[in-house]
Amino acid sequence: MRVRFTKMQGAGNDFVVLDATRVPLDLSNAQLQTLADRRFGVGADQILVVEKARHPGIDFGYRIFNGGSGDEVEHCGNGARCFVRYVREHGLTDKTTLSGG
Repeated sequence: MRVRFTKMQGAGNDFVVLDATRVPLDLSNAQLQTLADRRFGVGADQILVVEKARHPGIDFGYRIFNGGSGDEVEHCGNGARCFVRYVREHGLTDKTTLSGG
């Protein structure tokens, strides 16, 4: 399977960012682990997935997966900074303040 990605770095953590705003992604834990593997994949501490908003008043959905286990996690400050930069640089928004969910 081919998946377009962007590799980003924020304050010492590295991330793979996947855009699922146009086409939903359904990657297994094993696929996420392979993607994050530093020897056989792209290499990342975490994988960030940008999705369409699921609720009114929210700009984007945003999911974070641990690179080592592929498990979904709740929060990552450095990842949030990369997420905002990604959506602005890729023309997904021109807002300076975003609401995510």
